[in-house]
Amino acid sequence: GAGTAHAVARAGVPAVVVPVTADQPFWAAQLHRQGVAAAPVPLRRVSAGTLEPAMRDALTRRDRAADVGRRMRAEHGVERALDVLEAL
Repeated sequence: GAGTAHAVARAGVPAVVVPVTADQPFWAAQLHRQGVAAAPVPLRRVSAGTLEPAMRDALTRRDRAADVGRRMRAEHGVERALDVLEAL
């Protein structure tokens, strides 16, 4: 979901996402679109044959994932949101 997608992007490490239900396919696709994860592997298709190429793909995304993670950690978004709320 959204929280896991945020954690993946903030970590700065490429991922292989296996969405299971609800909004997970959407967020998995967003991570892939942003270049920090391999194309999602649906749970029903998980096998050594599908995970191996996904992991290889994820490894090619290390630089992009590290850059996104670095930028997210530099934002201090929670602190800024609290400043806005306190100012109100």
